Amino acid sequence: MSATAGRRVALVHDWLTGMRGGEKVLDAICEVFPDAPLTTLVRVSGSVSARIEARPIRTSFVQSLPAPARFYRHYLPLYPLAVRLLDFQGADLVVSSSHCAAKSVIVPEGAVHVCYCHSPMRYAWDQFEEYFGPARVGPVTSRLMRPVMRRIARWDQVTADRVDRFLANSQYVAGRIKRYYNRGSTIVYPPVDTDYYTPQSRAESQTFLIVSALVPYKRLDVAIDACRRLQAPLRIVGTGPERERLERRAGGGVEFLGWQTDEQIRELYRSSRATLLPGTEDFGIVPVESQACGTPVVALNAGGARETVIDGETGVLVHGTSIEAFAGGLERALSTTFDRAAVRRNAERFSRARFLASFTAAVEQAIADKARGGNADAARWGATAPPIFPDPWPPAAEDEGHPDGLPVAAPRADIGNENPDVAGRSAGSPRGSSTGSSEPPLVDFDAARMPPPPVEADRENKA
Repeated sequence: MSATAGRRVALVHDWLTGMRGGEKVLDAICEVFPDAPLTTLVRVSGSVSARIEARPIRTSFVQSLPAPARFYRHYLPLYPLAVRLLDFQGADLVVSSSHCAAKSVIVPEGAVHVCYCHSPMRYAWDQFEEYFGPARVGPVTSRLMRPVMRRIARWDQVTADRVDRFLANSQYVAGRIKRYYNRGSTIVYPPVDTDYYTPQSRAESQTFLIVSALVPYKRLDVAIDACRRLQAPLRIVGTGPERERLERRAGGGVEFLGWQTDEQIRELYRSSRATLLPGTEDFGIVPVESQACGTPVVALNAGGARETVIDGETGVLVHGTSIEAFAGGLERALSTTFDRAAVRRNAERFSRARFLASFTAAVEQAIADKARGGNADAARWGATAPPIFPDPWPPAAEDEGHPDGLPVAAPRADIGNENPDVAGRSAGSPRGSSTGSSEPPLVDFDAARMPPPPVEADRENKA
């Protein structure tokens, strides 16, 4: 019998204001727990999938503040209080889906709290300057926000102990969890609807595509300037506070399409030369959707793109953050003939079915670990020292998701991973060594390493 059977489950998500990557994960979690009520800080009715909308949804007092749909990000300093007031009495399993504050909820004594962490709070840590630096909000506002966000960062770190088991959406995020919370995590890659996003025969295109929220850390200006340098047409799907500034910067040759339906986005994937990812993503569902449609990706060689894009086979990984480097990546993509069937097969490693199986197994393992004694991570890893708050703060941005030389915990034997180093790769072997399984690993990481690519056996079948 499943360890979750008969449990009183409650779900919690930061906010419901649009159907982005985090909400697509939440939709799949709702499939696992079809009867579980959902709590969120702020909700815009009708903004998410029918599966999410169909369940009972509670909101915090932030919902009653002026224009929450417009100003919910401005209410960030109130979130610690809002989260503290949320009531989960009666639940014995709480599953949070968090990139901001949801992971800090207080659960009843004895309940198991599993957090699917999309990322530790970006703007409170190494991306403070991207959101609140003087160049973004002006020197006065930046100076005022600094002590506020430092306090929130401390709260974010201290309340990590409210989670029994962290599930990270990538090895990159596992590294961030380790860095800021000093916690282990289980890698469960997000679901991508590879049954919906499929290839279609089309005429060759020279147009590039971006599908993204228009926010600072996405670094869309780099892609815009690189396309302008090559005089390559670019289409941008998405909305956000950066749109006006980006439109002023773009000039001719760049088409801002705003919000688009899933069907329209699928057709744009299919009709584009490549999808661009100029910023560091925690995982990045868009690149996988693009590859599922047979369209390669040009991405910064950082973050989750290292785990989803195979350089030279399913796209181009750009070394360097400059406009010149990204323009070079675009030129390489234009001159490369990609096997679109191979691009598609790489995306199939991240199907929804695999997420559902991996997520369910990870939750059941967390329940079993806590039943054996206290905190689910402590039961597996033993006691660890508390995290050290970085000084100076905010910490410098770095590729913290892929440190070398850090210990990696033994993989789950019952998932089919047999090697004690990293699932899918023999200890000390290089990238690309054959292991016999192309499924993304479900591994307990006490630190993160570079992931293995699809195995060589699969690559031979792609020819």
